[in-house]
Amino acid sequence: MTTTVPYAEVPSLVGRDLGWSDWLEVTQDRVNVFADAVDDHQWIHVEPERARAESPFGGPIAHGFLSLSLTTRFWTELLEVDGVTTKVNYGLDKVRFISPVQVGARVRMNAVIAEVAEIPGGFQLTVDQTIEIEGGTKPAVAARGLYRFYA
Repeated sequence: MTTTVPYAEVPSLVGRDLGWSDWLEVTQDRVNVFADAVDDHQWIHVEPERARAESPFGGPIAHGFLSLSLTTRFWTELLEVDGVTTKVNYGLDKVRFISPVQVGARVRMNAVIAEVAEIPGGFQLTVDQTIEIEGGTKPAVAARGLYRFYA
């Protein structure tokens, strides 16, 4: 469920758990398109038969950076700020790829607002993001994202 707040109330979000995004299946097609986009065609990602036979993961897995890139998609499901003119993904403070995401797995993201800082013309949010794998015991990705909202 999306949390919607007016721009003036952004500072009140500190400590707020925004909940979970919807589930998304990581398909082989998505992995292949990502491999083409970043020119990383390592067999553990794009050769399903070989990955099933030789990989320690039992099949093809998503690129770690593909899993990380999904934070952008999930983030838009979790927070909407009314009254902004520009939204910027400002970067990351820390990222860990904890568990591989196997092709066919479903993932979703939780986000907690750790900090809100006033910046010239807007606010910067520091967000603790966790991507979990359905049925998994450990998260796929833990990242601290930085997002800027300008009015």
